[in-house]
Amino acid sequence: MAEGYDYIIIGGGSAGCVLAGRLSEDPATRVLLLEAGGRDRHPFYHLPAGFAKMTKGIGSWGWETVAQRHMKGRVFNYTQAKVMGGGSAINAQIYTRGNAQDYDEWRQMGCDGWGYEDVLPYFRKAEDNDTHDNRYHGKGGPMGVSQPSAPLPICEAYFEAAKALGIPRNMDVTGETQDGVAFYQLTQRHARRSSAAMAYVTPNLGRANLTLRTGAQVRRITVEAGRATGVELVDGTRITATQEVLLASGAIGSPRLLQLSGIGPADHLQDLGIPIVLDQPQVGANLQDHLDLYCIVELSGPHSYDRYAKPHMAALAGLQYLLTRKGPVASSLFETGGFWYADSDARSPDIQFHLGLGTGIEKGVAVMPQGGVTLNSCYLRPRSRGTVRLASSDPAKAPLIDPNYLQDARDREMSIRGLKLTQEIMGQTPLAKFVKAERLPGPDVRTDQEYFDFICEHSKTSHHCAGTCRMGSDPAAVVDTRLRFNGIDRLRVVDNSIMPTVISSNTNAAAIMIGEKAADMIRQDARG
Repeated sequence: MAEGYDYIIIGGGSAGCVLAGRLSEDPATRVLLLEAGGRDRHPFYHLPAGFAKMTKGIGSWGWETVAQRHMKGRVFNYTQAKVMGGGSAINAQIYTRGNAQDYDEWRQMGCDGWGYEDVLPYFRKAEDNDTHDNRYHGKGGPMGVSQPSAPLPICEAYFEAAKALGIPRNMDVTGETQDGVAFYQLTQRHARRSSAAMAYVTPNLGRANLTLRTGAQVRRITVEAGRATGVELVDGTRITATQEVLLASGAIGSPRLLQLSGIGPADHLQDLGIPIVLDQPQVGANLQDHLDLYCIVELSGPHSYDRYAKPHMAALAGLQYLLTRKGPVASSLFETGGFWYADSDARSPDIQFHLGLGTGIEKGVAVMPQGGVTLNSCYLRPRSRGTVRLASSDPAKAPLIDPNYLQDARDREMSIRGLKLTQEIMGQTPLAKFVKAERLPGPDVRTDQEYFDFICEHSKTSHHCAGTCRMGSDPAAVVDTRLRFNGIDRLRVVDNSIMPTVISSNTNAAAIMIGEKAADMIRQDARG
């Protein structure tokens, strides 16, 4: 006999954890949270610098993109979380929200209720900010948001180098204005990662009405007479939902499961022998992501955290963290960055920087044997659109992920401009005493064709995928503005896949906001 709950949440990522924590606040509401991965018990999930291990396999599905046809067939590692907390458990903990105009443009596209003033209260509601308590920030929320506890002197030199190019210092890039270089705030509390799991689920597991199952991979969403009724797990277990099925598996996982359930482009599903439940061509379309480029410099001395790569130094760093909650273990390694312009006429910053306080931090990125730093840049408003499709009807098979990077010529031009700007910053006088030489791209890369060739070899995902279950008020949209699935009752999608356009920054804080806003809408709709 099938088990029953009021709400089944598929995916224990950022938005799914928020839903579980908020919906279970009502003791009369039975909530089941299903996570295909495991619990976040490994210490790397909680130590800020554990991020360096995450893109190298820990807590990840190990997926890749298809060959990128506009980047000489390059295949990218595409880290997708497989652990409680999702992206918030394995990311660099950078707390940014995008630009206010991102959300106002959503509203202008027909997404009523999603303008900046509509979503700002939900950002504030989630926060327990250790520094700010004002119009833009809140205290007392579930998620810790903190100032970095382990910056290095080279960070201040970076700020001065940017200033030499006319880029100002900004003390709060999630406040009144986004423009400028900054220390990012981080999703941390007391120098420990504050993931969505730790903020919204773990403290509430004692609630009798909240059930968590890890290692629970969903085979399909069950639909009867146009209504979502529950889920079937890969082991054949069937579970029913009396109120709603809430899909929160992310911009890759959500369209993947919908298609496995027979909900998606009919021609694609037919080719794979999957019975069609609903022909919805936009499921898995509209994939957007930020392509990350990087300038790497070798340093003149031990000015970055690379010096802690040796075992005895790593042990020293661990001891420093235990005693002081400072040092390299307390660092997200990317807490310094900012926002500026590739196109001086852009309506808001269109380039984001991340200063990596070492080299080889992420999988596939070069290591400087004598130590270095990495200044990443990404173009924030790409026009290229990709897809998520199935390789097989077998749920054990990885999906076909195609970000379609640099399909649009403007994306290519703006990305190259951003990379050149990172080189300019790293070449300024305030950094001269730290920098021995630029190693990548290096002096041999001069023409735009040479820059393009370099990018095809040296680039990566920013881990900011979005858009594959697009929200809108038009008939083609996958979900409506209350995130209800168009064409199937009692099914909602609640994660970054609903974004019509990817926001102009890291995306995790937005996933938390989406979960908070969705929880309110779900409760309102249940009351009628």
